Amino acid sequence: MKLYFHLCVDGFTNSYTILNDRPDVKEAIIVDPGKIDMETINLIEEGDYKLSAVLITHKHTHHIQGLRTLKKIYTPVVYAADAGIYGMDCSILNGDGIVKIAGFNVEFFSVPGHSPDSMVYKIEDVVFTGDTLISGVTGSTLSQYSHKLLCKKIKDKIFSLPNRTVIFPGHGSPSTIESEKQFNIDLI
Repeated sequence: MKLYFHLCVDGFTNSYTILNDRPDVKEAIIVDPGKIDMETINLIEEGDYKLSAVLITHKHTHHIQGLRTLKKIYTPVVYAADAGIYGMDCSILNGDGIVKIAGFNVEFFSVPGHSPDSMVYKIEDVVFTGDTLISGVTGSTLSQYSHKLLCKKIKDKIFSLPNRTVIFPGHGSPSTIESEKQFNIDLI
């Protein structure tokens, strides 16, 4: 697996491109296409990859505004917990499970709290948390109840992963499960 990071200045969101470089696969996945630029397109085109899927952690605009651009160029399957993304057809994910995408087993976990449709994705030893878990803090919530629910779901579903698992959030720098267990101010 090859993983490429892209900072989307609009909203200062993180977008990720995952490549399966095996010659018999040559497929790509994009997580949270905040904004698509030529760097991302060139990565796919110059490597002769097929964009198989787009994974949406939640449908806040600054995490998905590049989706329209991608759909004009490619025909990826869009995976999300909510069908209402720009009126596009999505493969709806409910609860927790595993789907096979681009030669990877992609685990998904429903972790509501920041938003009702918050979804976390795990590929190999990497987890994409969107705004559910950001280095050192949890995502914002609208109520104390939502905050408590979010913290419980993080501890139950994300902190049960191996300590060496790398966290790639929707904003800010990467982290690890071990670091978040020790230093996340919302979860200590």
